[in-house]
Amino acid sequence: MKAVVQDSYGSADVLRVGEIEKPEISDDDVMVRVHAAGLDPGVWHLMTGLPYLVRIMGYGLRAPKTRVPGNDLAGRIEAVGKNVTRFHTGDEVFGAANGSFAEYACAKEDLVALKPTNLTFEQAAAVPTSAFTALQGLRDHGRIEAGQSVLIIGASGGVGHYAVQLARAFGAEVTGVCSTTKVDMVRSIGADHVIDYKKEDFTAMGGKYDLILDTAGARPLTRLRRALTPRGTLVIVGAEGGNTWTGGIGRPLRGAMLSPFVKHNLRMYFAIGNREDLELLRELVEDGKVSPVIDRTYPLGEAADAIRYWEHGHGGGKVVITV
Repeated sequence: MKAVVQDSYGSADVLRVGEIEKPEISDDDVMVRVHAAGLDPGVWHLMTGLPYLVRIMGYGLRAPKTRVPGNDLAGRIEAVGKNVTRFHTGDEVFGAANGSFAEYACAKEDLVALKPTNLTFEQAAAVPTSAFTALQGLRDHGRIEAGQSVLIIGASGGVGHYAVQLARAFGAEVTGVCSTTKVDMVRSIGADHVIDYKKEDFTAMGGKYDLILDTAGARPLTRLRRALTPRGTLVIVGAEGGNTWTGGIGRPLRGAMLSPFVKHNLRMYFAIGNREDLELLRELVEDGKVSPVIDRTYPLGEAADAIRYWEHGHGGGKVVITV
């Protein structure tokens, strides 16, 4: 089968398209004929091996253990393991699997669900990791409630544009923070208010929010806390930026350590895919409450260009690889 392959860590230049063997299916797996694969920050981290903490966590010290990148996919079931009961050959599915930048990928049964009937394969592949992250950040860590005032930093990004829609679905009043060129897009997906960070500093505007979901990862904790209500919650998504050894994990860790000593609730987390949340996201998509925004699509042979484009952060929404 054709697949994007990397044999060493580095920039997108380490990626090549080659012919490799199909993955072996285990008893609890499904094999998917991939039609589209989503791009998320995890792909970049596992491609570069940065921060070095990624390598120490078991992904390979000198070279990646998984040669084929990619986490999200949408496609048709090609085969099922003997213990699989929820799916049959030919089912159209979406979900998460290691090595999705390929013609075929194997996924755990509990990490895929039937594809939303109102989405194309390309749209469905843009959902799993980013929407998981937004959902769990708002619901599980932010404890979002109807009627709250919620601020989404990075509202036009892969996670942020889902967070805007999910916060609205939870009944919150939503303010999105983005750049000038993304204002119309963020407003179009349901934000009640939009702040252009290139023109205004929301931390100095006097507004107070019950919940801030920070997907951008740059502003100091002291500034973010100024924009919270007295007992508001700040949820930091991931740990981008920082140094080559630990990345940007220092800022959310400082928040977690400070939280017990202040009235504000300061949280950090890393999303974990699961069947229940994937099914919930499918329902929300089919009900029209959540819809993926795709910035660009690239064919499998141009996966390296897709990652280069994503690195520069020009677009809004998701970048998708078609297979």
